[in-house]
Amino acid sequence: MTVNLPLPEAPIGDYGDDEAAMVAYRAAGTERALAMPNRGPIRYTADGSVHPDILADYEKHGFYVFTSVIGEEELLDIEADVASMLDRCPVHKDSAVDRFGRPALGVGHLSKHIGWVRPLSDPLGGTAANNGRHQAKMIEPTPPVGAPDHVIQVISGSLQFGDAFLRVYVHPDLMRVTEAINGTDFTPFNEVVWIKAPGLGGSVAWHQDPWTHWDSDDLDAFTHGFNWMAQLYGCDAANGLWVVPGSHIGGRADIKAMVAQAGSDRLPDAVPLICGPGDVAIVNRQAIHGSFANTSPNPRVTINFGFHKRSSIVGVTSGGVHNPITEYTPEHVFERSKVIGWGLDARRTRFPDEKGYTYAAFAGRESEFAWNDKARAEIKDYNLRDLGI
Repeated sequence: MTVNLPLPEAPIGDYGDDEAAMVAYRAAGTERALAMPNRGPIRYTADGSVHPDILADYEKHGFYVFTSVIGEEELLDIEADVASMLDRCPVHKDSAVDRFGRPALGVGHLSKHIGWVRPLSDPLGGTAANNGRHQAKMIEPTPPVGAPDHVIQVISGSLQFGDAFLRVYVHPDLMRVTEAINGTDFTPFNEVVWIKAPGLGGSVAWHQDPWTHWDSDDLDAFTHGFNWMAQLYGCDAANGLWVVPGSHIGGRADIKAMVAQAGSDRLPDAVPLICGPGDVAIVNRQAIHGSFANTSPNPRVTINFGFHKRSSIVGVTSGGVHNPITEYTPEHVFERSKVIGWGLDARRTRFPDEKGYTYAAFAGRESEFAWNDKARAEIKDYNLRDLGI
């Protein structure tokens, strides 16, 4: 696909001696990634179940790249909504208006939606942010001459900012895989759009997502859920996410020690997600993952959304990263799950000939979740109810 987004333009800079080492690291990582078995289309058995080989590879490696999930028509819908969302963003970090002088995206909302970074920076590594899970700082290349002071890197609560985001959120094939992993009563987690601007996008230091259940006697490979990562333009070793295969098993890792042993932020066992437009990766939240500053000329736009097992959520008091600290009562989970019902109705309207998905928790109640003006008003600030663990 041709990139048709209002992204900042910046010349590609000279990133010094470290860039040569990164080129070799990317090439080796790409070769390892493409040799792995956890890649291909979503497949089913004769009875309609997700193929067990897919589930086994996901359980073993902690991630899987599903190819050609989203068709061209839907990708164009997503691109249009990303462009509209970016047009509505503040003209700069401290502005309350967009580039057309209108009230900017998120103005009047209770939740914070836009995450800015200094070009090519790592704002989280080695800090106490997000419960200190980003244990070691990434290398920060020098930004090119003329780079802006800040660039947008992530937009949270994305389901309220574009119908295409809401529709892909409940893509029927992704829902069936979600059900196969988390059970029919799975719950939402959190939704964002990641934007790695070419030559400017910052890094995200190596981390494991969770903070709640590490010491639980019931901890297993699936306790903390996963994220779907739908790629608008694809991603590669330069602009995409990297994952350490198998690191979702074995509990909380000492990432700082791993970086020290490697002698740099280039963890030797990690591999990049290699995706084309419309590919969707699933990544276990317990897996060690991160991304380097995007020194490449290619943007990455990832539609990111996750799901949990209900047994990991109900009765837990958590938050503080994606949402305020909250008790996740059944009522709270129900309210947060409405986006699934709204999404299913929105998708049925847009793709009426598609074999849809039935969310078991709302079976027989579909009429309660019509995607209409009332629902559009109710979805505002829905992400204050995120289910972070």
